[in-house]
Amino acid sequence: MSQEEKTTYSREELQEFEVLINEKLAVAREELGQLKRSLSKQNDSGTDNTASTSKILEDGADTLERESLSQLAARQQKFIINLENALRRIKNGTYGVCVDTGKLISKERLRAVPHTMHSIEAKLAKK
Repeated sequence: MSQEEKTTYSREELQEFEVLINEKLAVAREELGQLKRSLSKQNDSGTDNTASTSKILEDGADTLERESLSQLAARQQKFIINLENALRRIKNGTYGVCVDTGKLISKERLRAVPHTMHSIEAKLAKK
């Protein structure tokens, strides 16, 4: 049976994707933890107390860095949610099926972007 004729992936194929997603999820959660620790200054050496408060440029740079870390953390949180949703789709049998076309998303695309819900064709058609 060719991929065009299949409407879902086999249990073995889904298990392969589940392992991949769980690995990515573990890494993403660790990275989010690191970002949160950086934001809360847990990794700080404590030199803020000795720094002069009159250094406006340094304060601005610190603010910019914190905003950047906040944006990275928000993106990482969204990525984690998308991966968790992909695991739910594996459990309910809808994983790997394009929400736009109803066809199977290629394995290559799912390996590259395991949380995707759109085939390449559907994604390109949206542009």
